Amino acid sequence: MSARLEVELNSSVPVYEQIRAQVAAHVASGSLAPGDRLPPIRTLASDLGLAPGTVARAFRELEAAGVVVTRRRTGTVVADHAQVPELKVRRAAERYVAEARAAGLSDEAALDLVRGALLAPT
Repeated sequence: MSARLEVELNSSVPVYEQIRAQVAAHVASGSLAPGDRLPPIRTLASDLGLAPGTVARAFRELEAAGVVVTRRRTGTVVADHAQVPELKVRRAAERYVAEARAAGLSDEAALDLVRGALLAPT
């Protein structure tokens, strides 16, 4: 796997969720393409200094979301159809960031607007 994963053990975000989110982001950005292999659970756990069960949970979550598939002979790979649903939203987010910066908003102000929109009733 060419994409790099990092975890913050002191974060309020569970470590398995940090791994899940980072892999999904790498797939959405194209730095992980369909067919790319993820490292074996034990190898990744050892590299990150984590328990294998933590990495296994992240992989299960990714598989349930259709981002990766696990095959007996090839291990865990990015799914052929892994056009992560967030891709369209990520592109919208990129447009939003560009517009917010063009308007002179700080990153924190732009995030505050997003947080407010998330709290608004739909």
